[in-house]
Amino acid sequence: MRSALFGNLGSEQGNATFALQNSKMLRVQLPPEVLARQGSMVAFQGRMDFAYEGAGGVGKLLKKVMTGEGAPLMRVTGEGLLFLADNADDIHLFYLENEALTVNGRNLLALDAGLTWDINRVQGAGIAAGGLFNMTIAGTGWVAVTAHGAPVMLDASRAPTFADGQSAVCWSAGLHVGVNRTFKAGALIGRGSGEAVQLAFQGQGFVLVQASEGHPIPRPGQ
Repeated sequence: MRSALFGNLGSEQGNATFALQNSKMLRVQLPPEVLARQGSMVAFQGRMDFAYEGAGGVGKLLKKVMTGEGAPLMRVTGEGLLFLADNADDIHLFYLENEALTVNGRNLLALDAGLTWDINRVQGAGIAAGGLFNMTIAGTGWVAVTAHGAPVMLDASRAPTFADGQSAVCWSAGLHVGVNRTFKAGALIGRGSGEAVQLAFQGQGFVLVQASEGHPIPRPGQ
């Protein structure tokens, strides 16, 4: 797997399909086709068509409906330059080489259309837990993810690693991922820490964690 985050993918990517126009904007050369988050197109040059991308089967559709996981995607075809962004978040690129990457659906910006994806449940988290489902992307090609604020790359092989489920952007698909619960009785009387559940990672691989639990939800009237 290659990424500038690992130091094995330079900023000058030559004729690569995916390239950073700047830290907050992705430039994609079409063809080939690309899957991108719905509404992420900010500009394009050339001739392109944008179409709704379904779940790709009844099984995936049911998973999306039941879990709420999985980025809403559009398929972009044509030729030219496509520019993508999402709330001016920082963008990070990964190039998979017959590998797999697990991504928080809220952080997925775009991927090569030739890659495959599915929705998987975090071990130890039932549907009632909510939000502990993520997308696993596999194959050979580009994946672009967003991070709200400068992220940190954690090596899970050094020590047991934990992250807030909304802050974990993506991680090595080979990691063992579970749920760590730190609920205490004081939470029942309003004295909780607010950090009762985290994702727990073990094994050989990395976890990319953003400097935020996501964009704040505007209050009515703001």
